Amino acid sequence: MPIIKSAKKRVKVAEKAAIRNSKTKRSLKAALKEFTKALTSADKKLTKESHAKAQSKLDTAAKKGLLHKNKVARQKRQLAASAKKAAGATKTATAKTVKAAKPAAKKAAAPVKKAPAAAKKTSAAAKPAAKKPAAKKTTVKKAAK
Repeated sequence: MPIIKSAKKRVKVAEKAAIRNSKTKRSLKAALKEFTKALTSADKKLTKESHAKAQSKLDTAAKKGLLHKNKVARQKRQLAASAKKAAGATKTATAKTVKAAKPAAKKAAAPVKKAPAAAKKTSAAAKPAAKKPAAKKTTVKKAAK
């Protein structure tokens, strides 16, 4: 047990920080578990919400210094990749079922014409280059003898 007053205070502060850190870590783990659970479900809205929540919790952990910023960046990248993969898997499954159900209706579509390219700006329309102000002239006063 510390004897010095500042050491006693350090113990109290460290205990508070440990409690705060454990709450943040616990909420981060819960958010990550929720996200992994949402990936298996077919609900896209739930997946998006849980992905945003997990990213937010990761950012909070990085801001508070619980996790290194590079580790957080790597985990966020992995979350995004898994969310994209899950969304792609559901899209391809639904696209195949829709394609099988509907016959090809319009095979030959009319080509879309693009608008002509915008005319280049003339030099008059462009802003003139800003000029630097002239340097001030300074005079040196000579001391009278």
